[in-house]
Amino acid sequence: MTGEQRRQWILQQLQTAQKPISATALAKQSGVSRQIVVGDIALMRAAGEHIEATPRGYRIAQQSTGIKLMVACCHTGLEQLKQELYLVVDNGGLVQDVIVENPLYGQITAQLHISSRYEVDLFLQKASEQSQSLLSNLTSGVHLHTILCKDQQTAQRIQQALEEQHLLYQQNLSE
Repeated sequence: MTGEQRRQWILQQLQTAQKPISATALAKQSGVSRQIVVGDIALMRAAGEHIEATPRGYRIAQQSTGIKLMVACCHTGLEQLKQELYLVVDNGGLVQDVIVENPLYGQITAQLHISSRYEVDLFLQKASEQSQSLLSNLTSGVHLHTILCKDQQTAQRIQQALEEQHLLYQQNLSE
């Protein structure tokens, strides 16, 4: 299979998948190394394909519908991270990403796509194994999330729940 054929095959796999597919799984199925698949994905993105990398693998980017809520949070530790993510998904939101500001690189964004407690638990399991990797560690706990909500009431409910638990950044300014 040529590189172009492999990239077409990868695109087809991603388009028909019900969940993200890891580079390792794609590599194993196509008989190449993981790094070749990562390179293929980069070429496909450069060619205009809307492929997202999530903590669980690659997927075709979904068109967002509804309301986008941007919240600034501040906390440290996995327990507060769990509380924050549970509050969002329990109130009907999808945590699209996490964003931090870095003095050297500027804005760093990581796609999360977390919409259920199950996905929160998977993310927290990985985070507990690599806790130094949390982006919020770069900013003393300050970070942003883009949250997708089906309507304005969902967005308000999520924001209120985060405020009540003192997880929003502005709640911590007076401390």
